[in-house]
Amino acid sequence: MNNTEAHPNSLFSDFDLYLFGQGQHHKIYEKLGAHPVEFNGTKGVYFAVWAPSAHEVAVIGDFNHWNRDTHLMKRIEGGNPGIWELFIPNIGVGEKYKFAIKNHHKETVEKTDPYGYQQEVRPATASIVTDLSYTWDDQDWLEKRAQTNPQEQPVSVYEVHLGSWKHTSWDNQPKNGVPVGVPYKDNARFLNYRELADELIPYVKEMGYTHIELLPVTEYPFDGSWGYQVVGYYAVTSRYGTPQDFMYFVDQCHQQGLGVIIDWVPGHFPKDSHGLARFDFTALYEYEDPRKGEHLEWGTLVFDYGRNEVRNFLMASAIFWFEMYHIDGIRVDAVSSMIYLNYQREPGQWVPNQYGGDDNIEAVSFLRELNKTIFGYYPGILSIAEEATEWKDVSRPIEGGGLGFNFKWNMGWMNDTLKYFLINPHDRSSYHNKLTFSLWYAFNENFMLALSHDEVVHGKGHLFQKMGGQGGISDWDRIANLRVLFAYMFTHPGKKTLFMGMEFGQTHEWRYNLDLEWFLLDSELHWKLKKLVQDLNTIYRTEPALYTDDFTPNGFQWIDCHDAGRGMLSFIRKDKFTHEKIVVVCNFKDYDQYNYWLGVPDHGNYIELINTDSHTYGGSGKGNLSPMHSKQWNTEHFHNALEITVPKFSAIMFKLKRD
Repeated sequence: MNNTEAHPNSLFSDFDLYLFGQGQHHKIYEKLGAHPVEFNGTKGVYFAVWAPSAHEVAVIGDFNHWNRDTHLMKRIEGGNPGIWELFIPNIGVGEKYKFAIKNHHKETVEKTDPYGYQQEVRPATASIVTDLSYTWDDQDWLEKRAQTNPQEQPVSVYEVHLGSWKHTSWDNQPKNGVPVGVPYKDNARFLNYRELADELIPYVKEMGYTHIELLPVTEYPFDGSWGYQVVGYYAVTSRYGTPQDFMYFVDQCHQQGLGVIIDWVPGHFPKDSHGLARFDFTALYEYEDPRKGEHLEWGTLVFDYGRNEVRNFLMASAIFWFEMYHIDGIRVDAVSSMIYLNYQREPGQWVPNQYGGDDNIEAVSFLRELNKTIFGYYPGILSIAEEATEWKDVSRPIEGGGLGFNFKWNMGWMNDTLKYFLINPHDRSSYHNKLTFSLWYAFNENFMLALSHDEVVHGKGHLFQKMGGQGGISDWDRIANLRVLFAYMFTHPGKKTLFMGMEFGQTHEWRYNLDLEWFLLDSELHWKLKKLVQDLNTIYRTEPALYTDDFTPNGFQWIDCHDAGRGMLSFIRKDKFTHEKIVVVCNFKDYDQYNYWLGVPDHGNYIELINTDSHTYGGSGKGNLSPMHSKQWNTEHFHNALEITVPKFSAIMFKLKRD
């Protein structure tokens, strides 16, 4: 037999087995799992599972009344890495199944398929035989993506938890699919993927974002984990519909000009008995030593990144989502927990590497291989690291020693900025460096500024509640602080991410079982804040100075970063390819600045692109006549200036008016 030919009634060739054993079978999901096939004129389903330490494996399901003795699998012989297979005739798509795995002590555990494409709606846990066929209509989008460098493009991301963006009632039945109820909320059900395509996509497009980022949609058992404790790395969660429903959602995003990013979780997995934990009664997917293989604080297990088949499982999962669901990017969750052996572990609770260090060499190697592989297959995509330490070159090329991501969340900017806004405005002068420090390291990585779901949970309060501290500040001032915060964010170097609800000033902490406080849009302050975010997105996308040169000092210049007493910052953003510039001034204090001299790079007439204190956005309406003519100003760095009014808690953008 040629080593590329399959064994009889098998999808595996000797070459498939070799690649899997080497950790290099990038589409192993086409072999392992459950696949409707036809062998010798007989239709049925081919099942395969990796369980090298099992004594016996059976396929169980409705088709055999869940009898563990009816359909015993056969272990593939001849140098294979422990794969069991079975072809069951005369069954097909829609069948529910599990693998019953027995050890040498005749103990049996029933497991969900690690490579299954679909699972039952929780709390049920069976896998479902699924056909992933779908007719896509996004070829133009994919071709354009492949020719695009996202680092030189506007990237403004709307981060969404699909289960709490918006709910509907049980009285409103979906056109397609089975409705699924919202936990702990009477008479409420989730919108399905097709309903979300009809409602969420137009909203995000109207708001001017470029991408939607979804909290994990890989299948998970507990709603309260928000998807970050995954059991189905190849299964889109059934809470909101079928695989084809999610394909439709992504397809519609692309047809309407929106990219789709999913949060992907290769850092850990839960201990649920039907999942990956002790899959064949051994530490198959996790490290055997709990000092490497368990996150005590999270109660989860850590993948064994040194085992080829486990690396293959994770690598192929990432490829699967790009290949089968046409996603445009992954945000890799909890990278810090992967690359440090002592992450959230006390002395004695972790094991140093072979060189005595605290870095997980195997995980670092995996991440580099991951990024090299997915960028090779899918140019133009985004690979974003959530990494919060001082690890160098996370978003730099592998060839130079980097991890190979093309973006990294800027956790330092987020922490410092929110700490500043928590301070009562009267006291902010002493904390001015919280705003300016980020520019000392802004170009060390390809940063994405993220105000994410993590900042509005676990008792932290929503952004609205953070503005100006706990007392002595009015709702008007809180919203005004949000306006200047968002304008500062959209003009600061780095790509952008905002969590749902921030755009209109949600007033209470996010809860996964409640939808957003849409009723706030009946308030003028809140819907005008939403209008500001919409306009900031529009200006961001249409002004290349704000996005073409985010990652070198050439795209940024301070005008004045030292005016702590008045709580003022001013700077210039520059287009990488032209001479266009945007001048930005921010007032973070609670009093207006009149006759303020703002240095500008060129002599001429300047127009206000946006003033966050405009009546349009719920402000006081104080501003400047447009256009304004620059005046001579003989300072060391600027020979021209605008004499302007900068209202309290406001940001203004100016641009030279060219004939």
